[in-house]
Amino acid sequence: MNTPLLEVESLRTVFHTGGATVRAVDGVSFEIARGETLALLGESGCGKSMTALSILRLTPEPAGRIVGGAVRLHRHSHNLSHSLSHNNDLLALPEVAMRDVRGKRIAMIFQEPMTSLNPVLTVGQQIEESLVRHLGLRGEAARKRVVELLDAVGIPDPARRYTEYPHQLSGGMKQRVMIAMALAGEPELLIADEPTTALDVTIQAQVLELMRQLQKDTGMAILLITHDLGVVAEMADRVAVMYAGQIVETADRDNFFRAPKHPYSQKLFESLPGMDKRDRRLAVIRGSVPSLATEFRGCRFTPRCDFAWQTCHDAAPNWIRPAEGGQSGGVLCHLYDDAVQKGEPEYKAEVSPSVPEQRALTAAGETLLRVEALQVFFPIHKGLFKRVAQNVRAVDGIDLNIPAGRTVALVGESGCGKTTVGKGILQLTRPTGGRVRFDGIELTSMSMRQLRPHRGDIQIIFQDPFSSMNPRMMVAAIIEEGMITQGKGGNASARAARVDELLRQVGLSPEIKHRYPHEFSGGQRQRICIARALAVEPKLIICDEPTSALDVSVQAQILNLLKDLQDQLGLAYLFITHNLSVVEYLAHEVAVMYLGRIVEQGTVEDVMRNPLHPYTHALLAAVPSLDPESVRQVRPVQGEMPSPVTPPSGCHFHPRCPHVMPRCRVEYPGVSTVGDVHTTRCFLYPQDSGE
Repeated sequence: MNTPLLEVESLRTVFHTGGATVRAVDGVSFEIARGETLALLGESGCGKSMTALSILRLTPEPAGRIVGGAVRLHRHSHNLSHSLSHNNDLLALPEVAMRDVRGKRIAMIFQEPMTSLNPVLTVGQQIEESLVRHLGLRGEAARKRVVELLDAVGIPDPARRYTEYPHQLSGGMKQRVMIAMALAGEPELLIADEPTTALDVTIQAQVLELMRQLQKDTGMAILLITHDLGVVAEMADRVAVMYAGQIVETADRDNFFRAPKHPYSQKLFESLPGMDKRDRRLAVIRGSVPSLATEFRGCRFTPRCDFAWQTCHDAAPNWIRPAEGGQSGGVLCHLYDDAVQKGEPEYKAEVSPSVPEQRALTAAGETLLRVEALQVFFPIHKGLFKRVAQNVRAVDGIDLNIPAGRTVALVGESGCGKTTVGKGILQLTRPTGGRVRFDGIELTSMSMRQLRPHRGDIQIIFQDPFSSMNPRMMVAAIIEEGMITQGKGGNASARAARVDELLRQVGLSPEIKHRYPHEFSGGQRQRICIARALAVEPKLIICDEPTSALDVSVQAQILNLLKDLQDQLGLAYLFITHNLSVVEYLAHEVAVMYLGRIVEQGTVEDVMRNPLHPYTHALLAAVPSLDPESVRQVRPVQGEMPSPVTPPSGCHFHPRCPHVMPRCRVEYPGVSTVGDVHTTRCFLYPQDSGE
């Protein structure tokens, strides 16, 4: 076997906080070969990012310390400084020598580009810093190289972008700048920490394609940190699964996706939503990742495992290499240890019941919400007298119907106007034009006072549960607040009983009602927000990306809960998201939005299996497949969405469309109906009469 580029052996990193010792990285070992991509996979809080920071010795001090192990970066054929001329253990190097490693031999792309870029320096200046430090380039030579790097990562008009600041760039462009900065020192290893988490699926596809091409061109190795199994399937050569500070499974990509070994890995796959699981509940992983301040005795996954028996509590498992696991495969589990006598599992996993009968009960209903030609414009004021010079056309004439007991998904890229549609329906943002009729009542003509009695009928669940709750209020007060405002729930004791009932309904213990929001996990906070929405007995809930910040196992719990509540209470949902697998699982109908307008609409089966509009094709093509053998049939859509201030003439999608025709540049297409309820706005299909 060839000598690996990087060897991590028994790495241990601890944090001393409030008298407790948190073992963030607890004996992690793995290798990465030159030109290889290793995916480090796991839930939030399992220690993935801290492993990466420990490799680069960037653990936050003084609380964080690397207390054991070795990180060996092996010699490359390139000319190296004398201090790096041997197979050094990076943990033993002086800090001055580490500066030759960071950015030069190992570079890192951080998860959130906006907080990683300096807001007061131009893009060009920030990339130049690395060129000056590691390659000695200055002046015009450095500027020329920066422009080449920006061009290499797919940024249009790189000479102009050189002088721009981070706030002037979109999320996708900021991530590309981070990649350009990482590549400036021509590293041998690139650590990419959740490089696409904050990006739309179309931009994610572009960034992944870019990373693959750069790896092919430069031969660099990649350590890819992610919790997205689709990204792993598309990018990785090998996979390492991390749980509670330890690596619990390693495997070649194909072996891992064909037959994951560890019970935790298996549960991750079972938790994924999709079209094939619409008639049943998703499998969930009970509980949550344990605190890393815990003194572990046995297997760390035992409290959540369907196969655990007494030995799992009493003894830590050994690292086992299954015969069929491949040369680099292994698993940390008693199930595969022939020296351990197996016992009866303590927990019987629930069989997820098929629920087609329940779904049928909510399949039909009168139209609850009717949105017609909705427009929401935001004026841009200029000049001394603040005249309206232009409008941001956030929502530009959409029609939408939601029947009682149904889920309509609204999908599209960030900035297309999805959230503004939700706020326009709620009258939180007053529409510029159009009509919003809820249960036969026109909302747009009502004053704020007239609207107040109807507020309880439509509720919203926000994307970030923590920022949508008052941190100074206890859970009971947060849930009760809406009941008091709406005059519902009876007297104080009746409301208190109702709060307890709601907490049980969303799967939480009533005992938590005297705690504050910061004391809960992300999934628990989202459940509290759902309980708050249910407190005023709504008929429609607008869900604005309610699972985008959650791990796949917690997402499964929330999706099961939303489906159960719809079955029990007949709720209707407007589900705003860019996660198409969630749409396939939860929604009855889907509307695809682009630059303020709906470009395709129909049942979820019609739109997902027979997409009509080129933009819908692009969205579906950009979703990574869980089948490592599959190859993208369609090249990901290029470019980014234009500004809603100056939308393109004609069809708004024409600058990015592979099927553009002369007509598309001058006319906006009318409605084309294909089938009973499947509609699109595209000249590739015959226009309906009267359009």
